Amino acid sequence: MITTTTPSIEGKKIREYKGIVFGEVVAGVDVIKDFTAGLSNFFGGRSSTYEGELIQARQDALREMEDRARDMGANAVVGVDIDYEVLGSNNGMLMVTASGTAVVTD
Repeated sequence: MITTTTPSIEGKKIREYKGIVFGEVVAGVDVIKDFTAGLSNFFGGRSSTYEGELIQARQDALREMEDRARDMGANAVVGVDIDYEVLGSNNGMLMVTASGTAVVTD
């Protein structure tokens, strides 16, 4: 499945618009990951622990969105947007939402 942030796909004609599709993932960050990320914050540098969580959540949200588009009979998703939010009383949850328009191309 072609997934793109652009409103069209070069060399393809959009034949049908199926509708807006979403993929949502809410992931918790456990105490150990929070502790190791805190060390990175204290000593400086990047937090590979949080980066790994973010990458996985984004991939899962995109995959869920593509699966929903496929279920609608689409073979591509255009105009994809990805949003990130932190949730929970201690900001211990990460929400990633992917959205786009499911389409059928030739």
